[in-house]
Amino acid sequence: MALKATVHKVKLQIADMDRHYYAEHTMTLARHPSENDERMMVRLLAFAHHANESLHFGRGVSAEDEPDIWQKDLTGAIELWVQLGQPDEKTLRKACGQARKVVVYSYSGHGAQVWWEQIGRKLKGLENLVVVDIGAGSVTSLAALSAKNMTLSCTIQDSSTYMASLDDSVEVTMEIRHPLPS
Repeated sequence: MALKATVHKVKLQIADMDRHYYAEHTMTLARHPSENDERMMVRLLAFAHHANESLHFGRGVSAEDEPDIWQKDLTGAIELWVQLGQPDEKTLRKACGQARKVVVYSYSGHGAQVWWEQIGRKLKGLENLVVVDIGAGSVTSLAALSAKNMTLSCTIQDSSTYMASLDDSVEVTMEIRHPLPS
């Protein structure tokens, strides 16, 4: 018998002062059997950073041809493709060819550093690609906020991100790897 997804109910309040976006999103989030709490919470964090009315979760780990999160315009063209983890060069080139903007959130500490050292030089020409690394300590702390029913708030200001539950809060450290800030 195949394992089923774990369902999480989430109420996410977002105050993104950098984009002037303030909203509450109530969602049902399915966690694939192969997905851990760290990855699921990074998905929520990525959603908060790009949130708008037309942003949707993809099938993620259960579909290779679909991102973790995406946004399409009214014609069906992909405006934003958000991928988690350490995708290979072929996947990223394909995504950059299909979407106006592609954002990768890497989050596995030293493994993400090694991945970037191996692939970073090959991706320099992809102008619609952004790669963000989330600190390993932040990911562990985010995972501690995970629950079957979550009420979370995410505050983004001056490129700093804070995620809070009713009981705890996390300051999320992120580093932009590509394109390098000038």
